[in-house]
Amino acid sequence: MSEIPGNDDIDPADGRPESEEQRADRNWSEILQELRVTQTGTQLISGFLLAIAFQQRFGGLTPFQVGFYLVLVTLAAGCTALGLAPVALHRRLFRHHEKAQTVSIANRMLRITLGLVALLTSGVVFFVFDVTLGLVAAVIAGAGILVVLALLLLVLPANVLSRLRRSA
Repeated sequence: MSEIPGNDDIDPADGRPESEEQRADRNWSEILQELRVTQTGTQLISGFLLAIAFQQRFGGLTPFQVGFYLVLVTLAAGCTALGLAPVALHRRLFRHHEKAQTVSIANRMLRITLGLVALLTSGVVFFVFDVTLGLVAAVIAGAGILVVLALLLLVLPANVLSRLRRSA
């Protein structure tokens, strides 16, 4: 029996006496916090990238570097768009009692955003190293950061989940 009068606890075994609507509200709040983190990082990187085009050294970039730079700018814009999409979705579905659906879609968008931010971050590292030290250093640094991000964003969470499931 639920500890909340008039509500059925969606999962009595999870230690949270909450209805489906309350869980959706809590999950939405958690997604918003995660979106704030990714958006702040993406905005900082975007600002850095936009400032580069107005630097005197920009004219000295090779065609490859200019092309790679433009890919990074496009990737940053894509990260920003994906980070904003859940908010737009929420605004459109507001008061239509579709919070669970909004959370589900926003969760997928946030996962994609995390992957794109990882690519963007490693791409920026590659770009900076390429401009300052050359292509070999750029490949090593960019690949190194990409590996670290893959470990932190994919392997670590999967490992923790696997351990939790084994101990349960």
